[in-house]
Amino acid sequence: MKLGLLTACLPSLTLAESAAWAAGAGYRALEVAAWPKGGSHLHHAAHLDVVDFSGADVDRVHALLDRHGLTVPAVTYCDNNLHGDPARRERVHRHLRACVDAAAALGVPYVTTFVGRDVTRSVAQNVALAERILPPLLAYAGERGVRLLAENCPMEGWHPDGYPGNLAYSPELWEWMADLGGRGAGFLLAYDPSHLPWLGIDPVAALDQALARGAVAHVQAKDVEIDGAARTRYGVFGKTVGRRGPTDVGWWRYRVPGRGSLDWRRLLDRLRRAGYAGTVAVEHEDPVWGGTVERTKEGLKIAAEHLRPLVTGKPQA
Repeated sequence: MKLGLLTACLPSLTLAESAAWAAGAGYRALEVAAWPKGGSHLHHAAHLDVVDFSGADVDRVHALLDRHGLTVPAVTYCDNNLHGDPARRERVHRHLRACVDAAAALGVPYVTTFVGRDVTRSVAQNVALAERILPPLLAYAGERGVRLLAENCPMEGWHPDGYPGNLAYSPELWEWMADLGGRGAGFLLAYDPSHLPWLGIDPVAALDQALARGAVAHVQAKDVEIDGAARTRYGVFGKTVGRRGPTDVGWWRYRVPGRGSLDWRRLLDRLRRAGYAGTVAVEHEDPVWGGTVERTKEGLKIAAEHLRPLVTGKPQA
């Protein structure tokens, strides 16, 4: 296994700056964020301009990676592939196909995204919608030697009442999405355990089940901190009054690995026992260690110090 980081948390840095810093901090892989240029959200980082990606860009990125001893396990663009506005949905699909093209040109095996949801429809209606409109995207990637992955983030912020906005939030749906393209050619899993405890799902047991099916292609490392007393006040769906943003639910928040409740020793032991040889990429969304580039870097250092001996199997020097 390799320790990596998702570059989305460093949107103000260039890919070259992110790569140099990551290598110096002990990371060995970059999951490269490739949202459209000009995005305003914290995680709308455009470290690859996939729309205008040329042969010269391929050479430049390969030289950068070689210089710092890094690999790229996945290109990442997580947006709503089932958005209720057909025009916006087509824009998402167009950019996702560009991500696939860039990944293929670079020799990167995976593109990470969301399944998504039309929040005006029920889950059952969305399942039918996905089975109709997503197989062509899966086929497009497969024809180019790339596999689409779905992260299991619930994206509750997409739904007006905080219900799951991404049809990849439960192990039941992981099985369904793997067969979307037919004959097991659907979405594989970009597994992020931080999303599971607040949904009442055991992250270790869920990982065991996914590994047994060969569904885990990539792992994102993010932690979660849960306040049980606050959950009693707000309920599982979180605050309804005074919420400052989609993730301000009042009783749980994301943390960097080592500062939350997840048992990374057990999780990484399960991966190692199953023969997982991919990347464990830190996804930094910790509000305590965020807000500025320097604090974000400190959070990434904390994560690396906690995970490195578990990922590599070597004690720290």
